[in-house]
Amino acid sequence: MLPLLLLLATARGAGALTSIDYEPSLTERALAGRITASTFVLEQPRCVFEEDRHSAQEIWLVVALDAAAADFNASAAPGTGQLAFQTFPNTTAYATLNTTLANYPCARRPGDVTVLRVGSETACRSDPARPSCNGPLPGPGPYRVKFVTWDASGPQAETSWSKPITLKTARRADSLPVTAGGRSTGMIVLTSILTILFAVLLACLVALLAAWCSDSCGSSSLFSKPDAVTVKRYNTHHVYDQPAARL
Repeated sequence: MLPLLLLLATARGAGALTSIDYEPSLTERALAGRITASTFVLEQPRCVFEEDRHSAQEIWLVVALDAAAADFNASAAPGTGQLAFQTFPNTTAYATLNTTLANYPCARRPGDVTVLRVGSETACRSDPARPSCNGPLPGPGPYRVKFVTWDASGPQAETSWSKPITLKTARRADSLPVTAGGRSTGMIVLTSILTILFAVLLACLVALLAAWCSDSCGSSSLFSKPDAVTVKRYNTHHVYDQPAARL
């Protein structure tokens, strides 16, 4: 099994890794959510790894705390508890997004997605059976990332660490800036919510009045069906005074 072999492999440990002259970086594309409170988007490492040397190796993304990146030991096995997402940040680093070189081709075809969103999986963040989970990052950081290749004999090559990546931080409502009109953003949001609730309540009241009016007015005499009028046949008294009428 790959994890066991990686744990036992020391011949090509962290000190013998091939250094690749590449520094991972955030995408420069104008993407929504390029940096959020728990995720960030990287450019894929296209044309970075040599096909003849790394085609049979797994390429992993290592995410580490900025302060602990220099102490990262690449001989630890990816996909195990030593580099598990679920133990981060106590273990200061984890490995995720493992793939092969075939998924990082040099040629970019139209429609290709050439970015990696780090922190996009939420279902596995507490699942110890998924140590390589690409789960949401637990805080603003800062973090550093790099790509490392492993095969059955251990780690083989690594890129440089990225520059520190700091995520956005959610702000408390009472710390939101006050607008020019003297109202805070939180108050504007509360006012908007109350306005919507009032509009819904008013619509329900109008519908209730319409239903009540329909029931009461429908039974009034103004709209009731008129009684049928029966006209009885009768003869005027002077008709029988004529001789022809008495025959």
